[in-house]
Amino acid sequence: MKKFIFLALAVAAFAGKARAQSEFTRTPQGAQYRIVSPKTGDRIKLEDVISFNMIQKTEKDSVLFSTYTQGRPIQIQVKPSQNIGDLMYVFPLLTVKDSVIVRVPADSVFKGHEEARPPFLPSGSLLIFVMKMERVQSMNEAIAERNAALAAQKSAMDRMKTDELANLDKYVADHKLNVKTTASGLRYEITQTTTKPKITRGDTLLVNYAGRTTNDKLFDSSVESIAKEGGLVQPGRNYEPIKFPVGEGNVIKGWDEGLQLLSEGAKAIFVIPSNLGYGEQGGGAAIPPYSTLVFDVEVVKVIKGKAKTAAKKPAAGTPAAKPATTPAKKPATAPAKKPVVKK
Repeated sequence: MKKFIFLALAVAAFAGKARAQSEFTRTPQGAQYRIVSPKTGDRIKLEDVISFNMIQKTEKDSVLFSTYTQGRPIQIQVKPSQNIGDLMYVFPLLTVKDSVIVRVPADSVFKGHEEARPPFLPSGSLLIFVMKMERVQSMNEAIAERNAALAAQKSAMDRMKTDELANLDKYVADHKLNVKTTASGLRYEITQTTTKPKITRGDTLLVNYAGRTTNDKLFDSSVESIAKEGGLVQPGRNYEPIKFPVGEGNVIKGWDEGLQLLSEGAKAIFVIPSNLGYGEQGGGAAIPPYSTLVFDVEVVKVIKGKAKTAAKKPAAGTPAAKPATTPAKKPATAPAKKPVVKK
């Protein structure tokens, strides 16, 4: 009797598995698909532009990729299928808002380049794709939408660019800064001067600083007390002067220019327009595009660069100068002066 029960259960399990397998339709490429929630409407056509969300996973439900995690759907144009992994053979079977499960044999995907097969997709396994069609557009509709988005973005950027100068002037006036302006547009006020030599290109500097936007939001500082006062959290930051050679593009243009107006021990305020800072790209979430930046800087130390001199080589075909026939004069008894470092 027990043997009969076990046999009946095995037959039922096999029948259930067979039904589950039969729910999937096999494509000529060897993949299988099942439309989970079919919708009414026109089917997707070749050359249509589709947007869809997708989860890619293994048979054991290990997620390999998800547009939901990424934060935006995939957008592609439907083309004739080139291989089993491109899924193009499935899209013309669907309409907008359809959901579908596609099972692709991993052996087919890695045929001819087995060395690329990851260990979690062994021979005989399947790649599972769960997709939902979110939008379907003609190519003309997609192009028109893209152009409208680009135009809106350009308009917004133009407004930001126009507003920047007004915000810069307002900041200077509101903070009663006594700034000078260079030819490039850098505005600066030296708040502490010294009698030491001016900084020149190639000098290595140690600089303390605090950086703010024109709304007085602190976004960076090398001084711990300033960072704490401004509510700035910089995990793992070593609070110490930053070290770099000036005038060699290691910092933003406004710094390279402004620091060469100072000397060791000097302090200054730099009001740096975006064309000398991070420009139209901005500098992450803290520095939007077309942002004027304000820096309090202190030159802690200057390590003067060595003057680079190179002997001129004679032009090709020009004989080297002959030695003088008159004897060299005896050296003066007084010590020679040190060479003047050109500023």
